[in-house]
Amino acid sequence: MDYKIPNLEKSFNGKIVQNLGNNDYVIKIDDNEHTLKIITMDSKGIEFVLDQKYHKAKYLEQSTNEMNIVIDNVPVTLNLYSHFDKIVYKNSGGSGSGSSQLGLKSQIPGKVVSLAVAEGDSVQKGDVVCTLESMKMQVAIKAHKDGVIKSIKVKETVTVAKGDLVAEIE
Repeated sequence: MDYKIPNLEKSFNGKIVQNLGNNDYVIKIDDNEHTLKIITMDSKGIEFVLDQKYHKAKYLEQSTNEMNIVIDNVPVTLNLYSHFDKIVYKNSGGSGSGSSQLGLKSQIPGKVVSLAVAEGDSVQKGDVVCTLESMKMQVAIKAHKDGVIKSIKVKETVTVAKGDLVAEIE
């Protein structure tokens, strides 16, 4: 999983390499292996020992691809999937090559939680057209080009599949 802390121009990959049992793990962050022991974990936070140093993290809130936490009394915002918005934008027609395309498509399955535009509204490339909820994360579907909303093909609370037409922009 890819993480990025906003004020640091560095992202890192973290994964569990081995489950040693009894809440002990070997994890890998980038190319370095570390030992991790989870002491307690619930919906409010986690207490753990990383490389023989005690840490406590409290979860504050999580949105589309950000998680606000407090680690050892220091507030931190993690960008989970730091390239997620770019991937969704590109695959919904937002890369330069598809800019003449009329239809804006959903690149993920999800439930429409809000519409940010109405038919006849002008939009610029990158403006949010609607927000989907998928796997408890909210993802903005953005306009792939400048234009006017010709038609909106979804309504709030409706579920869309990957590839479904969300709106037409001319």
